[in-house]
Amino acid sequence: MSYHPLANVHPEAKIGNNVIIEPFATIKSDVVIEDNCWIGPNAIIWEGARLGKGVKVYPGASVSSIPQDLKFAGEKTETFIGDNTVIRECVTISRGTTDKFRTQIGKNCLLMAYVHVAHDCLIGNHCILVNTVQVAGHVTIDDWAIIGGASALHQFVKVGAHVMISGGSLVRKDVPPYTKAAREPLSYAGVNTVGLRRRGFSAEKISEIQEVYRYIFLKGLNNSKALDLVESELAATEERDYIVQFIRSSERGVMKGFSAHTTAFE
Repeated sequence: MSYHPLANVHPEAKIGNNVIIEPFATIKSDVVIEDNCWIGPNAIIWEGARLGKGVKVYPGASVSSIPQDLKFAGEKTETFIGDNTVIRECVTISRGTTDKFRTQIGKNCLLMAYVHVAHDCLIGNHCILVNTVQVAGHVTIDDWAIIGGASALHQFVKVGAHVMISGGSLVRKDVPPYTKAAREPLSYAGVNTVGLRRRGFSAEKISEIQEVYRYIFLKGLNNSKALDLVESELAATEERDYIVQFIRSSERGVMKGFSAHTTAFE
């Protein structure tokens, strides 16, 4: 470990090998920082933080602070940050409450400047939250999702894997996997074909996903009828079943479907 004499590192913090802690950074007790991490100047790592290998925390960031939840009564909770995740300037991440007892961000994520992730959020691997994204409590975001800058996610919302949400969006409903979401109110704007191609999905697999969403969003059916037809008329695949399960289990309901206003995105 290498830390500047002007850094404030609690003696009970557990610090791995090749960790660099810059001046005026603060590391509280009950913190675990694994190997090869970098903690920038004026960053603060609060109690309950568990940082994986190769994590970078930029100046002014606050990781694992007390939840902004009036029901929080000081219970012992944690914040997990996965390997190689980058937390840019002035990001704030709150630790969990009695709901999940943890906030969790996966591996290889990028949280750009001024992002806020509230208590009990579960964010998957390879996610990107662009500048000033605001994520309320209890939100779930699956792997490879990209949330455009200045978007705000309502508490308890769920975002599926490989989703692309347009900048400045107000996300009040769940966003099913593999889709693009845009407009106000937030609506289906097609399948995220560019992102899927970049991640190795074949043209045939992308076509299968598009066919599922034609039933759900383009045929004018309600969700229950559309999902029944998807299961009865389309071959079972991992992607089909993930979409169906995601929508059937939605508690807040999913975003609006196709309209004439979204034609340009299809």
